[in-house]
Formats: sequence, structure tokens, C-alpha cells
Amino acid sequence: MKSFYRTTITVDVLSERPFDPINLAEVHDAITTGDCSGSWRVAETQDLTEQEMSQAALEQGTDPGFFGIETRNDAA
Repeated sequence: MKSFYRTTITVDVLSERPFDPINLAEVHDAITTGDCSGSWRVAETQDLTEQEMSQAALEQGTDPGFFGIETRNDAA
């Protein structure tokens, strides 16, 4: 049986002005080579069932097949 997990990561950014990044690359850039300071930590890790993983993937816009989860088309 395959295992699935959801990990939530918290990133704290210190800056001299409001920080509103558009993606993770911008966060990385700002705290490694930019004018911000940052730290991160794993806030939580959850075990997910296959059904929960499938739903979480869909909510992120990812095909559950990416994780080897087969989806059924009940509309057919």
C-alpha cells in the first residue's frame, strides 16, 4: 500500500517594506540574495488516504495520476 502525506511549511520573512511575492522562487531570491531575511520550518505533516490525496491534488490543480492515483470518470 502506498503512503501519502501533506506537509505544511511556514516561511517567515523580515523586510523593510510589505512583502507580497508571486511565487516561491521570489521568496527564495528575496531571502538568499535580496534585501530580506527569512527562516522556515515544517509546521505540520499529515498522513493522507488515497482519496484525500486525490482531492488535495485536484485542489492544487495537479492530476492525481502524478502520484499514481487512478481516477474514475463516473459521468460515463
